[in-house]
Amino acid sequence: MTKTKFTLLAAGLTLAAASMAHAHSTFETDSARAETTSKVVLQVPHGCDGRAEGQSANDLKSPTPTVTVTLASGQDAHGGHGNHQTAGGPIEVGELEISGGGVKAMLPGAKVGGGGFVVKNTGGTDDRLLAVESSAAGRVELHEMKMENDVMKMRKLEDGIAIPAGGTVELKSGSLHLMFMEVKKPFAEGDAVPVTLTFEKAGKVDYLLPVGAAVGGHKHN
Repeated sequence: MTKTKFTLLAAGLTLAAASMAHAHSTFETDSARAETTSKVVLQVPHGCDGRAEGQSANDLKSPTPTVTVTLASGQDAHGGHGNHQTAGGPIEVGELEISGGGVKAMLPGAKVGGGGFVVKNTGGTDDRLLAVESSAAGRVELHEMKMENDVMKMRKLEDGIAIPAGGTVELKSGSLHLMFMEVKKPFAEGDAVPVTLTFEKAGKVDYLLPVGAAVGGHKHN
């Protein structure tokens, strides 16, 4: 058996090999995790006389196989922290499960957007959402809106949002929520906004928020 060795800087890729005897060429390991360096061994079986099995030696101008690299589908196609999913799909990090939520579509020229998601703490220890980042905005803030003396007031939560053990916290408009400040391009319905969530104990995880219709909401100065 002939073996071809090479080093690949993976970016969430699956590998498919094709040689002159492509029906018989395989990788020992056919995938590599994102943002890692992997050594891949390509195995090309051949007959006793050096020919690829099932192929005439006259057709083999070169014994070197060719390699096709394709993007993986689903979770392995992304780099970053923690698990990955389709927009709004559930993911887990530590003892937390993040699911649902989304952001609202924005009007042309708007610079501030709002959104949220649901966090369920399945563990026996309290956690806390400390920060949120997004490549789609200059910064993301954690806000709370609540009624005080019949007046709806909003404040920025400098200390983050507590996620109690065994509890579920929903971030949504009119309550605890995310505010995307200095948005680079107004969110459009049907798109998805990437965010990186940082928890005190569970650590960092990437999440995708689907963009829904621009209905309701509140104004920020």
